[in-house]
Amino acid sequence: MKSRSQDQSLSDSTELDRSHDPLTGSIADDGEPSTVRYRPEGLDRLVQQTSFNKKELQVLYRGFKSVSPSLLCLQECPSGVVNEETFKSIYSHFFPQGDSSMYAHFLFEAFDTNNNGAVNFEDFVISLSIILRGSTIDKLNWAFNLYDLNKDGCITREEMTDIMNSIYDMMGSYTYPNMRDCAPKDHVDSFFQKMDRNKDGVVTIDEFLETCQKDENIMQSMHMFDNVI
Repeated sequence: MKSRSQDQSLSDSTELDRSHDPLTGSIADDGEPSTVRYRPEGLDRLVQQTSFNKKELQVLYRGFKSVSPSLLCLQECPSGVVNEETFKSIYSHFFPQGDSSMYAHFLFEAFDTNNNGAVNFEDFVISLSIILRGSTIDKLNWAFNLYDLNKDGCITREEMTDIMNSIYDMMGSYTYPNMRDCAPKDHVDSFFQKMDRNKDGVVTIDEFLETCQKDENIMQSMHMFDNVI
């Protein structure tokens, strides 16, 4: 006999994607054989945790389960979660002229909030809510976490160099051969000249937030995706 929590989880998941198979008790895609899948948190709970309403979450969930370019092209996985290799493979389709594997690795780690090597629907939609509809401070904190590769609370030159190299590698022929060899280093130097207020060789979250909020161009970029969904 299923417990009430199991029944509720199934009900919530059914409400998300509207595709419950009453014969097997599993979630199935339209026109596909039923398979047991990862079941997301309750819809009402996700409404509270994010800036999306129920209808938007249902659309996002169906997009998460299938190939959807507007949602980072997260490909359906039998377990209902996306691992890093799948994430890298799908992300590479956006940048066929370069090597996006390292940047995709950094991005995956930012989405993988549980540090368990997998991105489930909750991980995805909570981060997406911050990126698209979070406050300016929330968005800046998320960006800082992306750049702070070892999650020790500060950004080093080595970390920012790795980030910049991964971005240039990802852009590939869109930047080569016009890009000078020293371009990534120049960007890192510019970043630290602007952000490292006390010149101690690292950028803390306080320095990052203070500098970004005084930079008009950065503030405008924070609203770039406000109307995506």
